[in-house]
Amino acid sequence: MTGLKMPGKKRRRKIVNKEFWSGRYRENKTGWDIGHISTPIKEYIDQLDDKDLKILIPGAGNSYEAEYLFKKGFRNVTVCDIASEPLKNFRNRVPDFPESQLLQEDFFELNDSFDLILEQTFFCAIPVDKRPEYAQKAHDLLKEKAKISGVFFDFELQPDGPPFGGSKEEYLTYFSPYFKIDTLERCYNSIKPRQGNELFFKFIKK
Repeated sequence: MTGLKMPGKKRRRKIVNKEFWSGRYRENKTGWDIGHISTPIKEYIDQLDDKDLKILIPGAGNSYEAEYLFKKGFRNVTVCDIASEPLKNFRNRVPDFPESQLLQEDFFELNDSFDLILEQTFFCAIPVDKRPEYAQKAHDLLKEKAKISGVFFDFELQPDGPPFGGSKEEYLTYFSPYFKIDTLERCYNSIKPRQGNELFFKFIKK
């Protein structure tokens, strides 16, 4: 199943760091990568009118989202990933994208401000104990009343991910203190392998 790891035999917990992710790209073990922008994210981008939005895509991987935005005329997009390999892949696909907006950095160490954070697979790929810190960091990086939007996986929490999965109820515990919950619902437009396993969300900074 593309991008998902369903419940199974428990394995020893991995150390999920820069070396881990670089290894996954070098070994082509990127089951979450569907090779194009996902439908829920595409349809969300298609209704964005302000091409001047300052957008962050954290843990961006090969970032088909940034490629799509750039081709639609969004020029203020920042792509961030802790591993160098997906950034090189992106640079090869989109050579005109500004080098200064490709950051090989840890999301949790970023210092900037944005109008929109676009989330696709990153949150559910970080260790579960980092989730409260993610919600707070997203809040800190956003301008007043700015938004974080995207897709969470919606399947039983996995101790041996990534991806680690989770539920609507769990996600609300992290984000409700920092954000007004505008939308958090099952995706109606997931690709076939992910149907029933994705939640689309839009949260507004309090």
